[in-house]
Amino acid sequence: MVLSKAVQSESDISLHSTFASRYVRAVLPRFKMPDNSIPKEAAYQIINDELMLDGNPRLNLASFVTTWMEPECNNLMMAAINKNYVDMDEYPVTTELQNRCVNMIAHLFNAPLGDSETAVGVGTVGSSEAIMLAGLAFKRKWQNKMRAQGKPWDKPNIVTGANVQVCWEKFARYFEVELKEVKLREGYYVMDPDKAVEMVDENTICVAAILGSTLNGEFEDVKRLNDLLVEKNAETGWDTPIHVDAASGGFIAPFLYPELEWDFRLPLVKSINVSGHKYGLVYAGIGWAIWRSKEDLPDELIFHINYLGADQPTFTLNFSKGSSQVIAQYYQLIRLGFEGYKCIMENCQENAMVLKEGLEKTGRFNIISKDNGVPLVAFSLKDHSQHNEFEISDMLRRFGWIVPAYTMPPDAQHVTVLRVVIREDFSRTLAERLVTDISKVLQELDTLPAKLNAKMAVSAENGVVTEHDMEVQKKITDAWRKFVADKKKTNGVC
Repeated sequence: MVLSKAVQSESDISLHSTFASRYVRAVLPRFKMPDNSIPKEAAYQIINDELMLDGNPRLNLASFVTTWMEPECNNLMMAAINKNYVDMDEYPVTTELQNRCVNMIAHLFNAPLGDSETAVGVGTVGSSEAIMLAGLAFKRKWQNKMRAQGKPWDKPNIVTGANVQVCWEKFARYFEVELKEVKLREGYYVMDPDKAVEMVDENTICVAAILGSTLNGEFEDVKRLNDLLVEKNAETGWDTPIHVDAASGGFIAPFLYPELEWDFRLPLVKSINVSGHKYGLVYAGIGWAIWRSKEDLPDELIFHINYLGADQPTFTLNFSKGSSQVIAQYYQLIRLGFEGYKCIMENCQENAMVLKEGLEKTGRFNIISKDNGVPLVAFSLKDHSQHNEFEISDMLRRFGWIVPAYTMPPDAQHVTVLRVVIREDFSRTLAERLVTDISKVLQELDTLPAKLNAKMAVSAENGVVTEHDMEVQKKITDAWRKFVADKKKTNGVC
């Protein structure tokens, strides 16, 4: 949710629509509900006119979120758009589909389940809610243990890397848990497991590892983290567990890197979250939290309600939510199967390599991302003497591309990066086109100082260059750089 901020000027008080004027002539207040109704055609046209100014989702290379699905799946979603998922008694089939998804994903993550054993998990609005739920489970288990031992239980902490997504910071602040971050360093942009384990103490409720860093797509070494924690737990008598934030990589690693041990094959991994709306290939609004076993989810966190018609267990932060995304996730799982997901992920990875090679051929960029990980390309300029990544990001918008530029977290904040996420709907043709457009932007930026200096060069030939001319040029250049640099304050990293 984005906090609302309305800045009014005289021209912003009302909404006008040219095409809607055949239905209504009266202007509408912008920030107040109108007194009277208007025709449905007018309401549609007014909104449609404004939405045309939004960016094209398929050209939004900042986001991991799915922007295309098959028409059949779209139809299923629209048919279920009026179903409130929480009403399990009224919509038992939707509830069954959610349970099937939980079990499919748990088996994909190698949960230690018997033949007739049911997996423990829940569908969420996204990975942010899934992380909140997993964090609450770790906190409650730790508190119960410390109370039983007669020890203080009011200062829990979580150990993460400084590269974690903001939802971890939200969890820590909202639920009063200290966030202990392992700082990054140039050339190493994920959590160092050795340093993470050094930061673990008796009050650590879990260590959070990321399978697919938002910043550069890299997988953290969960296997080494597990092995180091096993040793530390044996030495100290603690039982510090691991949560894997697989928001981006959970639907990638099982298909591209099946031998990689990061999931429930590791004994200290107690819970995993994954975003169905990222490489799970569903539109925004679905995530999953999966626990290793029933013992890892304290029963006192589960609520039982019966006022919707039957006893219904629920463990969510919110109550009402739509059923469409759950149904869409089930569609994708049975429609694609293991083979289909594997083909899509391989194709994404191949297109990422096309983009990477194209950028390398320009000779202008260092590649920050790894070949193994989430299919994305993170890159930075080799030479910052004239231009920076924020200028490139800003000028690419002229071609319709939304490519984020951002600085790395501490202690690598001096490193600035551009990042392109490769989704299913990003083709090889688009990858090649993006390289072409980046090259055009670089050429324009290269000529920018020459354009600013052209007038002065003519003046110099006539012997009339003044100190004032130099000051004006400097002010123009500085103003331009400041304008573009300020963009980083609004560039999001999804």
